[in-house]
Amino acid sequence: QVQLAESGGGSVQTGGSLKLSCEASNKIDSSCGMGWYRQAPGKEREFVSRISSDGTIRYADSVKGRFTISQDNAENTLFLQMNSLKPEDTGLYYCAGEWGSEDYCSETWNGLFGSWGQGTQVTVSS
Repeated sequence: QVQLAESGGGSVQTGGSLKLSCEASNKIDSSCGMGWYRQAPGKEREFVSRISSDGTIRYADSVKGRFTISQDNAENTLFLQMNSLKPEDTGLYYCAGEWGSEDYCSETWNGLFGSWGQGTQVTVSS
């Protein structure tokens, strides 16, 4: 099981920025893909952004143009740069990833992530 450790959360005012980091215990350039999810109080966990091994990047409509996902393969770290933050961005942010053979990633993987971090809290005040 790959260990994922998020950091970088905090409290900011509307319009502020934060950069989340997720350090993986395994090489992220051997992952099928990695992503960020968030869960607001009283709500279900929701998709924020993901990056696949082929470089394909996706964002939730609610964060497009404000959030940027990236990775540093040398540091085995995934990032989420969050700008123009809004109160509705408040939540516990989770890093997720899936690892497997090249054949598994390209032929079998259904897009679901098997490894998850513990989360880092982001609070945006108005």
